[in-house]
Amino acid sequence: MAKKQEAVFKAVVNDTDPASNGRSYAVEVKGANYNHFLGKRIGDIVDGQFVGEGDQSLLGYQLQITGGSDRTGTPMRRDVEGGMRKGVLVSPGVGFKGHRLIHKKGKRYRWTYAGVRMRRNFRGNTITQDTVQLNLKVVESGKKSLGVIFGLVEEAATVEEPSGEEE
Repeated sequence: MAKKQEAVFKAVVNDTDPASNGRSYAVEVKGANYNHFLGKRIGDIVDGQFVGEGDQSLLGYQLQITGGSDRTGTPMRRDVEGGMRKGVLVSPGVGFKGHRLIHKKGKRYRWTYAGVRMRRNFRGNTITQDTVQLNLKVVESGKKSLGVIFGLVEEAATVEEPSGEEE
């Protein structure tokens, strides 16, 4: 009998603070926090306390769901309802680049056709158990910066020690 694995999302949190230069942080979401995300849609705002555990909990943050993908890498798309995979006829944009690479005289060129549309598979905008990765962006920041929470930046000392000697 196969062992059932624990359900886990890989949440990629994008820091929108200009000082962070758009850095992203990967966090695992599991347990009761996993269940909190099921049924949410792209564009919904969630509380940061449900992302991460212990010291890496994003308490005080508000995060917006911007997308995700399933285990095969199929991206979620905002305008496709539900959580199932669907074939969608799309023009160049999210999930379809709309160009071909052509090799000519030892060089590679990108050739774009006018009016090209193709049928591509996408996941719907609702988070299900098939979703593996979630993309989140910070809407409202907490007290600590994300760099401090994830240990990439040291916290500035708030208490200064006296430098003078006592006599």
